[in-house]
Amino acid sequence: MSDKNRSLALILCLLFGWVGAHRFYAGRTISAVIQLLTLGGLCIWAMIDLLIILFGEFKDSNELKIADWKMD
Repeated sequence: MSDKNRSLALILCLLFGWVGAHRFYAGRTISAVIQLLTLGGLCIWAMIDLLIILFGEFKDSNELKIADWKMD
């Protein structure tokens, strides 16, 4: 499991998904920049990421799932 906070990734995706904030947070810089330049893939990509985060399948840059609901 990743040390990233799934709750924070979800909030970032909801509020700033169109600029790839959740991907920057997860360390996925290249795809985050692409998402930033395409406005979240016209928000479609951001919505798909939102679902992936909700279902616990979103991964960080080390390919570890961000699956725990941490409230630290």
